[in-house]
Amino acid sequence: MARRRQAVTIKHVAADAGVSLQTVSRVINNEPSVREEMKRRVQASIDKLGYVPSIAAQRMSGSRSYLILAVNDRDRTIADWQARQGTDWVDQMLLGGMLKCAEHGYRMIVELVDTHSDHVERELLAAIAALQPDGIILTPPHSDNAQIVSLLAAQNIPFVRIGSEEMAPGIPVSMDDEGSARQATRHLIAQGHCRIGFISGSTEYNLSTWRVDGWRAAMAEAGLAIDGLLADGDFSYASGQKAAHQLLAGPNRPTAIIASNDQMALATLEVARALRLVVPEDLSLISFDNTPLVHFTRPPLTAVDQPIAMTASKAVELIIAAQKGDAPPAALTVVSATMIERESVAAPKGGEKIVAMRG
Repeated sequence: MARRRQAVTIKHVAADAGVSLQTVSRVINNEPSVREEMKRRVQASIDKLGYVPSIAAQRMSGSRSYLILAVNDRDRTIADWQARQGTDWVDQMLLGGMLKCAEHGYRMIVELVDTHSDHVERELLAAIAALQPDGIILTPPHSDNAQIVSLLAAQNIPFVRIGSEEMAPGIPVSMDDEGSARQATRHLIAQGHCRIGFISGSTEYNLSTWRVDGWRAAMAEAGLAIDGLLADGDFSYASGQKAAHQLLAGPNRPTAIIASNDQMALATLEVARALRLVVPEDLSLISFDNTPLVHFTRPPLTAVDQPIAMTASKAVELIIAAQKGDAPPAALTVVSATMIERESVAAPKGGEKIVAMRG
């Protein structure tokens, strides 16, 4: 049986180069205090031995941990995982964040925190004490939770607030929810739709309000009324069913609907079928998120593709820049979404435009 090859450690590099562990650590961390001759000497030993720096070795200098902590909502994340319905917020966040971390020798760790818990401060402080992260990424709804934001500001740790627009403590990064909803609404208007319904998301999330604002703005620009066209949801499938029934069961139903996430869009599709409405002939439908769910529906749904991976990647870049002493951006950082056109949108049936009452 072959003998397992012994892993090369920082101690082997130090012994080969004839220097201290601290010197090797400073070279690995690219500390400015190390002489060029010493850098070359240590690097030669690293190359000869095939040493790959570990986080433990990088942390020996005491200046950085090379860990970035992403904080996600516990209840919603666990519910999505248990449902196994194809929602992929965490997957996309890890894709963008982990790849960007790897470029810079960092690692990303995800913690689930209940924003409603009385122990939220204790949970966060325990995670910070254990991991000593170089920075923290907050995702909605944590990114606009005043208690959490205030706590992190007091810890003097760089943190990014994804899905936030307020220039408060931390660095806000927006996915332009208002602009995306406006774009989706304009797309339907260009197809000839005048009665465009909107199913909103949970009021816990500021982005839900911004999406409604974008829909309202586009409807107002076109001089179209919105009376009776807004229905409340909370991002769940059940709330989407209720909202879709509210919009579609009446005599003056919309010819198109925008749903604030894929779960509610799927619910709308099923309600439409139950009412014998065909998508897109009788009803056009646009969703937010563009998770795997909407690729395989019949018909496949046109969707606003949330740039979650790109946003997480940008958040990592901003944290690393802050660690280097760079000033945070003076203006809001925006990572714009795109709309993926599929088969769920068409002109109103018969090409006839419905005359809208001006609001």
